Parts: sequence; C-alpha cells; structure tokens
Amino acid sequence: MNPLFSKVLVDIARKRIEAKQEKNRPATPSQVAKLVNNIKVEIKHAVKEYFFIAVGVFSAGFGLKGFLLPNNFIDGGATGISLLLENTTTISISYLLILVNIPFIILATKTIGRKFAIRSIIAITLLALVVHFIDYPIITQDKLLISIFGGFFIGSGIGLAMRGGSVIDGTEVLAIFLSRKFSITIGDVLFLINLVIFSFGAYILSIETALYAILTYLSAVKTVDFVVDGVEEYVGVTIISKHHEAMQHMLINKLGRACTIYAGKGGFGSTGISYDKDIIYKVVTRLELAKLNTEIDKIDLKAFIIMGIVKDLRGGMIKKKPMK
Repeated sequence: MNPLFSKVLVDIARKRIEAKQEKNRPATPSQVAKLVNNIKVEIKHAVKEYFFIAVGVFSAGFGLKGFLLPNNFIDGGATGISLLLENTTTISISYLLILVNIPFIILATKTIGRKFAIRSIIAITLLALVVHFIDYPIITQDKLLISIFGGFFIGSGIGLAMRGGSVIDGTEVLAIFLSRKFSITIGDVLFLINLVIFSFGAYILSIETALYAILTYLSAVKTVDFVVDGVEEYVGVTIISKHHEAMQHMLINKLGRACTIYAGKGGFGSTGISYDKDIIYKVVTRLELAKLNTEIDKIDLKAFIIMGIVKDLRGGMIKKKPMK
C-alpha cells in the first residue's frame, strides 16, 4: 500500500481513538493497528460494492434504452411503474425512476438501514443520469428478443446492485417491510405487486404488451437469482473461526442481532490435534449479506463461512428488527 495513504489511515485511526477515550489519552499501537485494519477492510469492500453498483446501473440502462423504451415495453417492480407512467404521461423516464422510488427509499431507512438507503439513492440517481444522458443503440425490434434480453440486462443490473448492498428497484424493500409486518413471504408480496402492475399494463396499453411484460419480468427474476448466486429471500450463514468470541460480540453488540452457538470440535487442526470450538449460525436477508461479510473480514479474513438458501422463516428477530 502507498506509504502516504498508510500514514493518512494511521492518523485518522489515532484521532478517532483519542476522541473516544477519556482525558485525551494517547492511542496505543495495537489500538491504532486494529482500527487501521478495520478501515482498510471497509475501503476494500466499499470499492468492490460500488463497482458492482456501477456495472449494474449501466447494465439496467442498456436494458431500458436498448430494448424496452424504444418499443414501449414495460417491466415489473418500480421500473415497471416508471415505464408505465412514461408511456401514459409526458414525464421523462429519468425523473420517474427517482420519483417512483422515493417512497421505497424512505421505507428502506427504517426497514434495512440508513447506509443501505444512501447507497440505493446513489444507485437510482446514477441510473436516472445514465438513462438521460447515454444514447444506447437500439438492438432489435423483435418483441420476443426485447422481452427476454431486456429482462436479462435489467435483471443483471438489479442483481449486481444487490451484491453491492443497494437496490435500483425499490419494490423489494416494500416486500421485506410487508413480510415482516404480516408474516408472509417476500415472494408472495412481489407477486401481488407485479400482478397489479401487469393488470394496469393490460388495461392502459394492451393485453399483448402485458403478456410480453410478464415474460420480461420472468427473465429479469431468473437473471437476478443467477447473478446473486441463487440467493432467495434469506441466507443461513455458518461461521467457523478461532475468533468465535469476537464474532459473537460483533453480531450481538454491533449488528444488534441474535445468533445460535453450536459446541463443535475440529476434526483435524494444523498440528494434527483435535480441538474444541464454537460454531456460530446466523440468518440474514440477502440485502444484509454485504454488511455481514464486511464485519466478518474485519475480525478474521480466514474464517470458514458456509452460506445456504433459506426459503422462509418464522419467529426470531430477523423479521422484526433491522441490522444496526
């Protein structure tokens, strides 16, 4: 790492520590080293996540301007609402993408977290700017190709934005909120939302357009699933680390979430001797996964992590309380 950049990080870390300590006591080298490591992890993850968001935005912009918009097609979710309004009003899609998503972003602040909401605002604003200023070529006028590949590129954009810890389509935030409030699955909520959108599409535009919109939506949904590596509504995370006590402290005190601890025993250690260890199990939403990975890496980059799809769940805190 650049020595000048390292020095800046050390200075920042020292000032943060001394500001929190009583009587302005000087920060110890170990305190500074630990905080510098945490800052490095945060920067590394932020760069990766914003890269995903940027690529996702350009992919979604290509799906919109290269396929759907020139042919008066619509999609599901907030993007579908924006396209439907664009077809029936004189308001530009660039403004509609922001206006339609504003209520969902406000809801995201309470449902998921302020950091997630800020990232989503940046992603949606960037998408609006891309759609407004970049002239993508019109790829085809074949309706079947428009539906499939328009959905593919939009789905890729949505999926990549999710991997970056944000959304460019706010209806998923509403689905998470309603699922927590009424104990119904996120998939059911999204289905009902899009059913209403496609019904309006059939009434305002045509039944044929609505049918093609359903095909576009299905293509986008399958692409999202593929891009986020098959992750559905929830992810079960098993963490095996020699720093298991620090992991437990991070989950409970820093993220404000409960976890389950299994008493485990290593089958084979580096010295060939078996040893006892605690195994941590935690369930998070796929939108919270990026934040959890960042916090895990701050403690142990070599932690053994197992992730599995959880279709739905009942009880516990995950549907009632967002991460800190």
